[in-house]
Amino acid sequence: MNKKKVFAIALLSFQISFAQNTDQKPLTKEKNIEGVTITKTKKAVEQKADRTIFDFSEQPVLNSGSSLEGIKKLPGMVVTDIAGMMYQGKLLEVYMDGRPLNINSNELTAFLEGMPASAIERIEVITQPGAEFPATSGGAILNIITSKKSKSYLTATYSGGYRFSNYDKFRNKFNNSIVLNSKNKFFGWQLSAGQNYNESFNENKMDGLSTAFSDKYARSYFVKAATTFDIGPDRLLLNYDYNNSNSDAYSNSDGTFLIENPAGSNVFLPEKYTNLSKSKTKTDRNEFTATYQKKFDDKNKKLDLKFNFSNLNSQFNQNGVTELINYPGNPNYLDMKNSSNQKYYNFKVDYSQPINILDEGKISFGGLYEKTDFTTDYLDIKNLDYQRQTASTYAELNAKLKKFSFITGVRAENYDISGKSLNLNNQSWSDLKAFKRFELFPNASIQYDIAPSLYFNVNYNRKISLPSTSQLNPNNNTFQNPNVNIGGNPNIQPTIYNNFQAKLSAFDYAFISYDYSIVNDQVMMHVERDAYTMKQTNVNIDKLTQHSFNVGLPLPLMIFTKPLSEIMKFNFNPDKINFLYFYSGYQFQDIKEVLDKKGLWFFNISGQFILPYDIKVSPTFSYSTKGNYYFFRAEKPFMNSVDLNISKKFDNDRLSISLFANDIFNSSRMSVKTMNTNTPIYLNDRRDSRNFGISINYKIPTKNKLAKVEQNILNTENIKEESGSILNQNK
Repeated sequence: MNKKKVFAIALLSFQISFAQNTDQKPLTKEKNIEGVTITKTKKAVEQKADRTIFDFSEQPVLNSGSSLEGIKKLPGMVVTDIAGMMYQGKLLEVYMDGRPLNINSNELTAFLEGMPASAIERIEVITQPGAEFPATSGGAILNIITSKKSKSYLTATYSGGYRFSNYDKFRNKFNNSIVLNSKNKFFGWQLSAGQNYNESFNENKMDGLSTAFSDKYARSYFVKAATTFDIGPDRLLLNYDYNNSNSDAYSNSDGTFLIENPAGSNVFLPEKYTNLSKSKTKTDRNEFTATYQKKFDDKNKKLDLKFNFSNLNSQFNQNGVTELINYPGNPNYLDMKNSSNQKYYNFKVDYSQPINILDEGKISFGGLYEKTDFTTDYLDIKNLDYQRQTASTYAELNAKLKKFSFITGVRAENYDISGKSLNLNNQSWSDLKAFKRFELFPNASIQYDIAPSLYFNVNYNRKISLPSTSQLNPNNNTFQNPNVNIGGNPNIQPTIYNNFQAKLSAFDYAFISYDYSIVNDQVMMHVERDAYTMKQTNVNIDKLTQHSFNVGLPLPLMIFTKPLSEIMKFNFNPDKINFLYFYSGYQFQDIKEVLDKKGLWFFNISGQFILPYDIKVSPTFSYSTKGNYYFFRAEKPFMNSVDLNISKKFDNDRLSISLFANDIFNSSRMSVKTMNTNTPIYLNDRRDSRNFGISINYKIPTKNKLAKVEQNILNTENIKEESGSILNQNK
């Protein structure tokens, strides 16, 4: 068989085989109509013109551990301490159920580590957000959907997991959660709650100045409640989310720093030290959302009004003692207490209706007002008072003409950002660098449908990214010893993006794309060394351009074992497909401060193999080459791990059990050097990424005889379901 036939068969067979789940039996949504169960197929991955959708609900390879572990396994996803989350070269703004989380950096990492991946229904990575999304979405949006469709009968799902690591000692990690939902003719409701406990370690080395080892004990809890009320033809949705974390870290570090010797001589000499400390981090996050959906006789017309309020309180305390090796018995004590409080208000209106233009069309417009108040305290002394307000409006037009689809829109946003900070050394307040500006953010997209499930798309959008409050926080909230000073920068400015993309997609899975971005004032972690002190903060990169090339290709292994005539008859059960999925991405950043420029390649290979008794084996391999990542050069691959998941379903597919191993060969490391300093600064970090465990998902049986899962997608009907989601309020 020649190469062209092999490629054609691969794409053709995947139009069917991947229309369901790459890891599980066909995923189905149910609907009861007069005693008949009708199912709707869910896709494990779905490529759309502006986004990629990953189903988590039935994929053990993604939902067996924490949310962060599942997100890291998505092809094209890169997660680092340096720049946070990036998908196919674009920095991500993280949303949950269509609402921005408004957290970043260490708080976001702790939030996602404390939330089990089994609580996620699906993830949408919106790579080309249109005018309907706030311009502050920046490069792209990662939208974590936790909602499920409410049924007319009670449904309950329990998820639990245990994993462990064994490096210098045995460390335990476990989680439990439950989801309940139901509806009647008056209202629907959903309640989910869970907890997570994680013992871990972190070891880092900073340029020969400092070596630190931390034992961490993280505890987190969450509750999500939602109700939806039918008010005549209209609908009112109420959501409340609560997240709490309480973590301890026991650290020991050693290094060399300057000390005045003898005292009062103004002569500073290097001395070796040891430091022992204990830190505690507490966070409480409350969020309330109310949405009113106006219904019309024309189901394609809609009006949504939404109000959202969230409050995030964080506290970081560290107590430690430093001893000089050559002068024992004269300890120096550290007592640090930092806190912050963030309040966020949001009100938005969205309206859309069909219009008579070309073959068909739709117009959307709306408005948004949001406000953020952020304060920080150092040793109970307020040292930052920050406010920002954004008022915006947008209009967007969608139209179709034969095989062409067009989207054009513009968003107008007015920013009023100001504040003041306290200089703790001289106790004087100073105004922050204000950002008071009116900006226009256009977007345009053209798509040509070459054939069914095969299309070519070009897109442009202009976006902005506002600094997260964690990047602004001037106080240390992770770790401090005599060498290390970590803090944010209250004066960093917003980032402006001009994004261009061309993309060819086939059958939801195969794609090839090229992205080009012009970025002004990118916020980035900055490290500098002053003799025996290391300082880490955030700065704006004046200007950079970024190129990203990405390709994904599925390969069903049946093309090597079955004749072409049998494959063309589709005489097979798609759930029994063995396959491999290949992803590769190249990223190159052109920054004038970096003279030695080198791009990065990212690779991901995932697969599914069906063993006897319907046991499924799902391996994943992720790897990246050495290259530049903003101000840093990777000395070792950011990504270098082999993961394995073995799963099977029991009890008519109600019970799913998975055995898994992450980073089997213990090869994950972060080792970088700075590229923007006269002398390179070397940073190394290691964590207990290799762990083994078991995950259980159990759908508690219902008395309703129709509440069953239909397995054979070849004999199912696809019907349009009414929207029963009570948590998913995004567009």
